[in-house]
Amino acid sequence: MGRGDDSGVDDAVRERLAQDRAEAVRRLAGLTGQFDEVVAASRDTNADDEHDPEGATIAFERSQLAALVAQVRRHLDEVDAALARLAAGTYGTCEVCGEPVAPERLEARPTARTCVACAGRR
Repeated sequence: MGRGDDSGVDDAVRERLAQDRAEAVRRLAGLTGQFDEVVAASRDTNADDEHDPEGATIAFERSQLAALVAQVRRHLDEVDAALARLAAGTYGTCEVCGEPVAPERLEARPTARTCVACAGRR
């Protein structure tokens, strides 16, 4: 992708990744706020999760939100890595075999680092 004659394609990919990044940042902010609220609520309840009827629910919510925050952070890292590959001119090149990643794969998964064949070997 990162070739000179593909600048229109690169611009479209860059825009899509930038929008994806902005959405991930918004989602991360929302989830972080929810997580902070759950943590604050857990401080206001009985510290004994095992015997407090609300404790198990709060612990579950905290665990779920922590997992979602981690997932969004990983996605944000993937988007940033894709933007860095785009800037370096290596976007669309498989990081394992060096062959081009199929445009259909990049359309479906713009953060893909590998071609389908190499992804299947993992």
